[in-house]
Amino acid sequence: MTDTLAGTSAPEMAALDAYSQVVVSVAELLTPRVAAVQVSRRRPDGSFAAGAGSAVVFTNDGFLLTNAHVVGRAEAGQAAFADGTTVPFRVIGSDPLSDLAVVRAEGDTPAPARLGEASQLRVGQLVVAVGNPLGLAGTLTAGVVSALGRSLPTRAGDNVRIVDDVIQTDAALNPGNSGGALAIASGEVVGVNTAVAGVGVGLAIPINAFTRQIIVTLIEQVVSEGPAALAGLLPGDILLHANNEAVTSAQTLQRQMLGDAIGQPLALTVLRSEALVDVIATPVELPAND
Repeated sequence: MTDTLAGTSAPEMAALDAYSQVVVSVAELLTPRVAAVQVSRRRPDGSFAAGAGSAVVFTNDGFLLTNAHVVGRAEAGQAAFADGTTVPFRVIGSDPLSDLAVVRAEGDTPAPARLGEASQLRVGQLVVAVGNPLGLAGTLTAGVVSALGRSLPTRAGDNVRIVDDVIQTDAALNPGNSGGALAIASGEVVGVNTAVAGVGVGLAIPINAFTRQIIVTLIEQVVSEGPAALAGLLPGDILLHANNEAVTSAQTLQRQMLGDAIGQPLALTVLRSEALVDVIATPVELPAND
């Protein structure tokens, strides 16, 4: 049987309808959770440079994931959501060599998006990109995974890293999509859109075991004269191991901070500007509140 209006068979129409429903459901799920972000940073000559991109809410307490090149050297900025809400944020940590950054909104944010696993992607799989290209908020494009295992060179000063397992997609990306979500049909975010490599070629940093570790262990602050400072830790260090245990969440480190750990040496390994640094910190009791 053929549709006399479009010349399209019923099975083809059903397939198109199913495709449309998937894209619509992902749009409804993710568009509220992807913010347009703006930052302003001072140049060495004293002038200001503005930057813009996208960011994805990924925790219930206001943390958003974006690209390091979106925030640059800025310490704060503004995030605008699809419902018109605008909140300030501060940059928690940025790793230019993985092109990932974490910011925290200083106000209410939508419920978080679910992070998926890019290692399970297959070439040809449907993906949807959500972001704010060219200043057009809440834009969605769809395509497929064009290739997996691509490499993306990144730079921080004189340090260069090759980010592996980058996702290549033909979902249309434009300036402003950077930091936005690349999602699969379930709505899970499997990548952070980062670059346009050419016409019809977009690249995304994968969400996988390695990048998850970077996301959850960016050091936000080193308290002056505290154990971390005395051990030589610096803001922006990425905490990898504590007493030879991989640090995959804040809870992993907190488990090392029980009462019998106070005053005992704690071996830490951090990633700093592409180098592994080993330090010894000695936990102390938190001072009582007045």
